[in-house]
Amino acid sequence: MKKGNKVFGWIIALIVAGCGLWLCSDWRLQGDDEAVRETVYEAVDSLPMLIMQVQKCSKLYTAEYRVHKIVTHDDALRLKGSLLQRQFNFKVPMADRKIAIPIDAKLKAWIDFSKFSEDNVERDGDKITIILPDPQVTMTSSKIDQKNVRQYVALTRANFSDEELSNYQQQGRAAIIESIPEMGILETAQANAAKVLVPMLVEMGYKEENITIAFRKQYSPKDIQTLLKIED
Repeated sequence: MKKGNKVFGWIIALIVAGCGLWLCSDWRLQGDDEAVRETVYEAVDSLPMLIMQVQKCSKLYTAEYRVHKIVTHDDALRLKGSLLQRQFNFKVPMADRKIAIPIDAKLKAWIDFSKFSEDNVERDGDKITIILPDPQVTMTSSKIDQKNVRQYVALTRANFSDEELSNYQQQGRAAIIESIPEMGILETAQANAAKVLVPMLVEMGYKEENITIAFRKQYSPKDIQTLLKIED
């Protein structure tokens, strides 16, 4: 009987231990579920906070370029006509006008986050993509460097007029605008915006490798014309 009681006691002990392990594992699973629910809740709840924080950036200047452009013009006087049924076109000697006009311009790229919304955020699990608002490029100044203007005017020719100089300045400004896509100013704007936004997202719990900062598209030279503002 004593041996049987001892065996019976071991059986009861094993049953009790099994129940304890089962209850413990069930409690852990419940705890894990609550942690998952809490994480999901925080991720969803963080979106309004994210939008609010980004909107505080308001008008974020992301790039500034100083551009130096030299506009040259060679104004040779030519004589054209016909003589004895023969056409002629030749350069008049000692009647040249030449000019080199240095133009300095300042370009700034900035992004307006004041209207940033849920439409600018894409999330896929633990990955997040911020679609930046369209950048703006402002030409804050463009002027002729009068001290370094170089010109040659033959004795038989009149000096360049103020109207001609103004036209050459406009040509220089147009050349600068055309060269904006080659400057990489929009790429710089995107990179600098990322330097501001990525640390903000990391503080909110996102891993840096899961964060993407992008514009909504690749901008063409024609797009640049619509994004450009001149404040002269």
